[in-house]
Amino acid sequence: MFREMRRKNQGLNEEESIKILENAPSGVLAVYGDDNYPYAVPLNFAYKNNKIYFHCATKGHKLDAIKKNNKVSFCVVDSEEVIPDKFTTDYRSVILFGKARIIEDNKEKAKTILYLCEKYSPNQKGSWQETIKNSIDRFLMVEIAIEHISGKQSK
Repeated sequence: MFREMRRKNQGLNEEESIKILENAPSGVLAVYGDDNYPYAVPLNFAYKNNKIYFHCATKGHKLDAIKKNNKVSFCVVDSEEVIPDKFTTDYRSVILFGKARIIEDNKEKAKTILYLCEKYSPNQKGSWQETIKNSIDRFLMVEIAIEHISGKQSK
């Protein structure tokens, strides 16, 4: 169903790809947007148990797109260095495909927003619950169940 990587010698194994997902500060979500145009948007995310989690407002372009078609792609660039004299770039990246699910239930939202808190605000643990309680109605969480993942690096 998913295409094989053309340059397999540059492929990363699943463990290396997951490590990139666990540590990357941001990624780019691609969805099927308005008028058959793709829509790609950078966002913060957390990887947990073979799933990607991110939060969003209760209305907006990416949410509308996911409601219309839940098949998505997500890309993370771990490192990148342009080598001008060799006309190339050294990089490590991960691309994944999966199905997005909008989490609207407050208990599940509160549980999954903690993944983002742990990743981005680990030193603010004492204020997580209060902040979540005060903002729970103003956001949704989205879960991407990963169906295919591939990592790649230039050599």
